[in-house]
Amino acid sequence: MAEPEIATKAPESDAQAPISVDTSAEARPALCDDCTSDRPMPAGHASTGEITKLGDVDVYISKPADYPHTPSKLLLLLTGGTGLHSVNNQIQADRFASEGYVVVMPDLFEGDAAPNTSGLTADEPTTPGSFLDTFKIKAAETAKSFLIDMWLARHTQEKVLPILYKVVEACRDEFADAVSNGGGIYAVGYCFGGRYILLLAAERPIEQGRGFPWSANPTPADVEASTPKIVGPFIKAGAIAHATLVSRDDFVGLKAPISMVSVENDPMFPDDVRTAGEDYMSTNNVEHEVQVYPGVPHGFAVVGEYEDANIKAAQATAFEQMLKWIKEH
Repeated sequence: MAEPEIATKAPESDAQAPISVDTSAEARPALCDDCTSDRPMPAGHASTGEITKLGDVDVYISKPADYPHTPSKLLLLLTGGTGLHSVNNQIQADRFASEGYVVVMPDLFEGDAAPNTSGLTADEPTTPGSFLDTFKIKAAETAKSFLIDMWLARHTQEKVLPILYKVVEACRDEFADAVSNGGGIYAVGYCFGGRYILLLAAERPIEQGRGFPWSANPTPADVEASTPKIVGPFIKAGAIAHATLVSRDDFVGLKAPISMVSVENDPMFPDDVRTAGEDYMSTNNVEHEVQVYPGVPHGFAVVGEYEDANIKAAQATAFEQMLKWIKEH
């Protein structure tokens, strides 16, 4: 396979110089088929963890075989749109568990996984280029876009962050040994979940309506007066793979070390957003690494079968990149 481009930044300067950030609403691409559907799994592969409740949130938990007899660390895994019940996501969690982590994978969508739009395609054209065939294609594209937009409207930051705050708090109680052993909570995120790794890795002022974390404990007077309270970061280190819906603003306030697996020319995570994020992290002395993988589709790092040997190799490399990062931090 072609080697991923490596752009590792470790600035020597301790200066926390600000950068100019465009705070206007950015046009973010919607999710693609790779975000909302799973790749086939080889026969005989099954998940080994369990779905249970943690902090009143449905979670998939996968543990090392010798836990708790052998000390482990706590890893939060945030999924793409296929969600908690995806066997691919569960096996992804199991792979990290086999490396010595108690893995907690929360249901970010409260049972409402993203609609699988891969089947919404027009019939094969009988007369290529005809008006009817063009109309069918456009209709199918419009239907896909509508379903995804409606789903995204149900799962905004205001809905997802409170879920994560509950899970983080519950992890600190239920798996206090693993959190203590790792000196904090580690986190990895794919597609939709990638953006929330950035938010959990940041130090930010709380905002009204964004779902206050338990540690902020704002009073009604604070909220009414817009008294700034700074919270976070909530994780010790994070790694993200082909994140979606990320804006430049999502890098602001980053403190925890971040590793990024990116896809070359990925419309779901545009190059200008990625490079703006790299610039911010470099300028503000945030430890990070970025590897850009050419010739692979969005979503390639999630467990699943590909016929292309180069994609298979890239998938293995991406897993090792993310695992190495959290192990070294």
